[in-house]
Amino acid sequence: MLRDFLRVVWTILRKDLRIWIQQPTNMMATLVPALCFLLVTAVGSSAVGSSPVALVTLDHSAKGLQMQQIFHNADVFRITDATPAEAETLFKNIQVIAIITIPADFTQRVLAHQRTPIDVRINNLNTDFADDLRITVPDVITQFYHAQGDASALKVTVQEKDMRQQDVALFQYTVAPIIILLLTMSGVVNSGLATAREWELLTVKELLFAPVARSAIIVGKVLAGLFTTMMLGIVVMVMANLLGWLHIQGIYWLYVLAIIGLIALMGAGIGVAMGATLQRLQPVIGIGLNAVLYLFFLSGGIGVLAFMQDWIQNIAAFIPLTYGRHALEMTVFYGSSELFGRDAAILAGSALIALALGFLAMRKEIAS
Repeated sequence: MLRDFLRVVWTILRKDLRIWIQQPTNMMATLVPALCFLLVTAVGSSAVGSSPVALVTLDHSAKGLQMQQIFHNADVFRITDATPAEAETLFKNIQVIAIITIPADFTQRVLAHQRTPIDVRINNLNTDFADDLRITVPDVITQFYHAQGDASALKVTVQEKDMRQQDVALFQYTVAPIIILLLTMSGVVNSGLATAREWELLTVKELLFAPVARSAIIVGKVLAGLFTTMMLGIVVMVMANLLGWLHIQGIYWLYVLAIIGLIALMGAGIGVAMGATLQRLQPVIGIGLNAVLYLFFLSGGIGVLAFMQDWIQNIAAFIPLTYGRHALEMTVFYGSSELFGRDAAILAGSALIALALGFLAMRKEIAS
């Protein structure tokens, strides 16, 4: 009895995997949306993270050159050293967001402890760029006076205490939620297509006439979705780690595999339920992708959930993707298992509910 059950499960699993490999459009349906998000965030983060600025250094004495170097070392701007005329051209052509000018008498004024203005001309076409300049330029000036030591006219210094051991770049921070999006899409769409195809191609009749347990058919469908999503997730994680987007070390690979497995299982259950209910390939793709995208954005998307409006945080608390994202961020960025038990428990519970829905929907449609 058990051998027959496992044989049926293996047959269904192998058939769905073969079809999945032979139809690359299925893979593209899950990969393209996530890759597009990744591309958009990569371009956006590079533009937001380092604004283009023209730096005009009119003082080539010691202090003027030191201030110039501090601007370069700030690693906030994409700086172009320019003459006043070159800077003006760049500014008018909107190739730089601002012109920062270190005056010719900068060194003289600093040594004399006189007021030493640094001219900042901003194209405030939007508040994001303008506020970056307004915040960062005073910080650079503070760093300059801190570098003067006891000779500084200003005795104010900034002492920073970081909550985490390392910084995470804006683009890196968006990678984790997009991977969660990719895994969920893969589980829902691939399992949904594999299930709906049985009705659309009328092969479900062959399954019904075969002397096999209905539960074995359902288990095979779920395992096929789980396996494809797991493989996709592992490949993506390894590539992201090799590219330096993520930093997974030691035992935390086991945590990552657990997260991938739970999300894949949840997605597979939802996909089977959706495929059995809709019974058509196109509705599964359209509804599946849209449903996952809505859940993705309601769980915080690529932003920082803790800084969002209260109503989004309240909704996100009921979306399993929120906890998958938190668990993944803690493990791949910070090497931490903070609240991993809570996150894993919620994902496991969500996966069980999704599997129950998949089993019920499949059994109902097969019986009818």
